[in-house]
Amino acid sequence: MDFNLFSYFTMGRRIELEAGLAGLKGDFYQRMLAEIAQIAAFADRNNYAGFGHPEHHLQLEGCEASNDLAATAMFLGQHTRRMKIISCGWVSTTHNPLRTAETIATLDHMLRGRFSFGLVRGYQYRWVENFKIRPDLTAVGPWNKDSADDLRNRAYFSEYVEVVLKALTHETFSHRGEFWQFPAIGMKNPHPHPVYTEFGQGVAEDMQINEIGIAPRPYQRPHPQLYAGFGASMRTALFWARHMGRPIVMSNNLDFCSVLWAKYKEEALKWGHEVIDGAQVAWGGLMVCASTDAAAQALFEDLAWFWNTWSVPFGNPMPETLVGSPDTITRKIEAAQTRFNPRECFLIMPQGLHTADQVCDSLDLFARKVMPRFTESAPI
Repeated sequence: MDFNLFSYFTMGRRIELEAGLAGLKGDFYQRMLAEIAQIAAFADRNNYAGFGHPEHHLQLEGCEASNDLAATAMFLGQHTRRMKIISCGWVSTTHNPLRTAETIATLDHMLRGRFSFGLVRGYQYRWVENFKIRPDLTAVGPWNKDSADDLRNRAYFSEYVEVVLKALTHETFSHRGEFWQFPAIGMKNPHPHPVYTEFGQGVAEDMQINEIGIAPRPYQRPHPQLYAGFGASMRTALFWARHMGRPIVMSNNLDFCSVLWAKYKEEALKWGHEVIDGAQVAWGGLMVCASTDAAAQALFEDLAWFWNTWSVPFGNPMPETLVGSPDTITRKIEAAQTRFNPRECFLIMPQGLHTADQVCDSLDLFARKVMPRFTESAPI
């Protein structure tokens, strides 16, 4: 089993967040960067497989200050040598899919294959509405589930994913959809340019542009591992089976997970994809490891406060809690392993809420006492 970390790039301790406007304090941001660099370097030395981060903007409160995906990925890459950087992910309603694919391929090269990415629909209304690239789209969440807005967002997202994957897997291509036309019908270069026809493809002698392509192509072929952001929807999981995208499901409902893992595999086979058993979906939860359950629960209080205060109002219920002594956490992972055998686990850390030393102490104990029970290699 691979163990990935996930950080929201939180800028303050609980008392600092509660004081308000933590996101505007440059010294908090500098401290956060230094602490994340320390945590990432430590995890890299101790056999964690990846380091994930989301995309969120306009974060005055300082709860999720991971905004520019490319800059964040390169920052994490700068402080690691072997871990994968998992940018999870591009919020479809706020990005051009061609630009998304080009950035993904570029990061894949700059990190020399140490890169994975996610594509998501967008659930934080405040920033999605201010960044969206089409006026007919909106953020989605429990407040508009199965509404006309939700269905339109879902249709747009499906096409967005299709275009991103076309761009990543084809030298040149065209696309004719409801939301995007690449290249636009009748698109013609306004002046002759012989390089397009002599050294390229997709442009006719009369300068008619028939196909386009991104450069560079991805370093990994056909493309880096694709993830779906955190969720627990059977409909979403089955959508991703078509594209071999790997949902991250942090649910403590093991019965549901067992069904979801099986249904995903069945759906993938319908599209001609063979899936290694257990690898179709990733699992995980909030993680705090300490010498005793009581010590871990005491440390977990700030992370629980963060989740209930920040995430629950967005419609994100409390996920699985991998909190306790190494033996307690091991039993929870073993229970999941027995039911649906996840090959990949994401661990959300209390980064920012705790000091970097506190986070590294938790990661160290997990790496020494839990991880070797599920992996072949021991910490360095």
